[in-house]
Amino acid sequence: MIVVTGGAGFIGSNLVAGLLAADPATDVVVCDRFGSDDKWQNLARHAVAAIVEPEALFTFLDDNAGAVEAVFHLGAVSSTTERDIDLVVRTNFTLSLRLWRWCAVSAVPLIYASSAATYGDGGGGFEDDPSSGALARLRPLNAYGWSKHLFDRRVAAMAEGGAPAPPHWAGLKFFNVYGPNEYHKGAQRSVAEQIHAAAAAGQPARLYRSHRPGVADGGQSRDFVWVGDCVDVMIWLMRARVPGLFNVGTGEARSFAALAAAVFAALGRPTDIRYVDMPEALRERYQYFTQASVTRLRAAGYDRPFTSLEAGVRDYVCHYLEAEDRYR
Repeated sequence: MIVVTGGAGFIGSNLVAGLLAADPATDVVVCDRFGSDDKWQNLARHAVAAIVEPEALFTFLDDNAGAVEAVFHLGAVSSTTERDIDLVVRTNFTLSLRLWRWCAVSAVPLIYASSAATYGDGGGGFEDDPSSGALARLRPLNAYGWSKHLFDRRVAAMAEGGAPAPPHWAGLKFFNVYGPNEYHKGAQRSVAEQIHAAAAAGQPARLYRSHRPGVADGGQSRDFVWVGDCVDVMIWLMRARVPGLFNVGTGEARSFAALAAAVFAALGRPTDIRYVDMPEALRERYQYFTQASVTRLRAAGYDRPFTSLEAGVRDYVCHYLEAEDRYR
């Protein structure tokens, strides 16, 4: 039995699909909330063994401790604009710490989602150094990034102090992930999906103008990573049992202009971009560049190539966004 918290969400539902594709006989248990929108469709194609409400998670784990082979902890308040900080802390830090302790006591491997948001404006680089000293130098820009960083720092302190730990654990700093099953995320959907929505309606892609000297309009860059690659990394880490904190990105920053061009190319249309002023409230806190260092992941033994931006966007547009059934 494998438990996936946040298993009905974007990355979580893709992981569920990947786990069942790798072994259809696996009992995959999803812990999540569905609400009143179409989030349920993220799981509609998959024969999960059980669906557990978050409030019942630890009762379920205690009742099935001997059967749980691994826990993937992807559940979180992921909105970077969430203002209920107590909710963010309870969900992203306190719950994560409790789950760490349960896995340690029950001898169950734990793989959890951190975030590239922990790097803040990137001024300190994007090296996934797991030491307490290196983590202390990072300055996240929002409560979401801070809550993820807080848990990374606590894990580092426990690991360095010899505190009880799961028999295998890994934390994953996901960069800018895009792909199917993100449709419920509203304003938090990937820019790739938002550009497609505009282009499919015959409208131009709307990108921010640059407000930094030396960076062209649309030249702001991100490490865009295909969700299928994220799933491959997670399943590999579960099997390889390599511990640590790892970036999950391609290792190559690409511009938003290049992303827009890839979407229009996948649709067979000329690139059409309209640049708009960035809101003043964002300008002081805007990241102009992110790029994962994947040296530690490669050194750990992960040797599969990452999907190029053009190939990933083409797959997303042609096989999901333009398909009758958009879900994985």
